[in-house]
Amino acid sequence: MAAVNAAHARQDGAEFRLLSGIEVDILENGELDQAPDMLERLDVVVASVHSKLRSDRRTMTDRMLSGIRDPHTNVLGHCTGRLLQGSRGTRPESEFDAERVFAACAEAGVAVEINSRPERQDPPDNLMRLALDAGCLFSIDSDAHAPGQLDFLQYGAERAERNGVPAERIITTWPLGRLQEWLESGC
Repeated sequence: MAAVNAAHARQDGAEFRLLSGIEVDILENGELDQAPDMLERLDVVVASVHSKLRSDRRTMTDRMLSGIRDPHTNVLGHCTGRLLQGSRGTRPESEFDAERVFAACAEAGVAVEINSRPERQDPPDNLMRLALDAGCLFSIDSDAHAPGQLDFLQYGAERAERNGVPAERIITTWPLGRLQEWLESGC
């Protein structure tokens, strides 16, 4: 990582920094699926539910709240887990207490991911506005699985703008220094 950052240092004084990060699973018991000592070495941790997405509302809420409260979590990823289209078919939204989950995100300083993949568009617009009203920060993510999918970011940016999310609440628009301060403060 240091070698990449050094190789891309700019002569004009502008900073370049490649951040290290991971998307982890929030397990059924609410713990993250990676060891704390490994997570401490990373700059950014996105925590998402990837299994048992049809769990009852209380179980899913408790699971998400535990993941949000983990001190390593910076971003709550694709909160509903829904799929609207695509090769994997469709999947309805997970049921959870969105008011409690977004209040916990706002309290812990955990950003809510605006997932830009066309088949996800997660969170749905109504939940994005609820998270905005709760005082949440946001992170626009391409959820790219291949280089050509990085262009998905434009879809997330369009959805954020359409839902009135101000740029100052989107961590992925912040200057490097501000982003690093937020990440180092434990959000």
